[in-house]
Amino acid sequence: MKIIDLHCDVLYQLSKSSEPLQFSLAPQLQASKDKLQSGHVIVQNFAIFISEHVPPAEKFTEAMRQIELFHTNVLQPNPEIIHITDWKQLESLREGQIGAFLSLEGCDAIGEDLFKLQALINAGVKLVGLTWNYENSVAYGAEEAPDKGLKPFGKEVVKLLNEKDIIIDVSHLNEQGFWDVIPLAKHILASHSNARALCDHTRNLTDDQVRALVKNGGHIHVVYYPPFIKKDTENVTLMDLAGHVKHLADLVGVEHLGLGSDFDGIYKTVVGLQNAAQSQNLIATLLEQFSTEEVEKIANRNFLDYVKNIE
Repeated sequence: MKIIDLHCDVLYQLSKSSEPLQFSLAPQLQASKDKLQSGHVIVQNFAIFISEHVPPAEKFTEAMRQIELFHTNVLQPNPEIIHITDWKQLESLREGQIGAFLSLEGCDAIGEDLFKLQALINAGVKLVGLTWNYENSVAYGAEEAPDKGLKPFGKEVVKLLNEKDIIIDVSHLNEQGFWDVIPLAKHILASHSNARALCDHTRNLTDDQVRALVKNGGHIHVVYYPPFIKKDTENVTLMDLAGHVKHLADLVGVEHLGLGSDFDGIYKTVVGLQNAAQSQNLIATLLEQFSTEEVEKIANRNFLDYVKNIE
């Protein structure tokens, strides 16, 4: 079954490797081209993630460097990887092609400069997370106090993203930031988060948050990282991950769910889901609990329907 994956950190791995990695078949990558093909991933989001250890003055340059790596290492050597700059392209992908689009995981790279955000949008960024886990000029991340909300500059950022029809990603926001953004965002989703009701982690969403997200037109894409699935992170199974899908489906319906692996950003993995090549193992597990039509919605159809509303 075809899969759309809303989060991976391949670009970060390419950027920090001491030796050049080839996206096409690097064994070090969890979401290399050959693994995406083996797992029938037909659309992959590539996040621009800047480590908190990068000096502030260098963060924007590092973001642009990762965009350059996207072009020189992901797109140019691999003609079957299609750069998605318009959501309508998703419906016209041919057999054997993989759609690839850019996201920004946290606005640290822009400082307090909207022109930098505009430059990243011009470079093809289609989805923007306002924070990673920590505070920046826009808002507060998931590891910050839950009562700190969206900053004044953050409202300017949201306004620009709305004007440009860019999707706002709430996966790494703290709780008050989430509630501040919900009524403001034109297009919103959680690209890689699970249910806090099943795993009490600040990166997961409460049932109230999930309901509010869906009420405002959003989707939630489940993430494969064991600490977000189960408190005991040893031997986390595909059934454990499927449990989050089942909980969320019971809460808001399968029509609002999707997948966001976080491959190449995670160091622990689910048993049987160590990389993108094993993605069909998750599909097989979901088919034990849902109909083929429902699993297809979760795997790809829901996101295709979601972006039609943006068009």
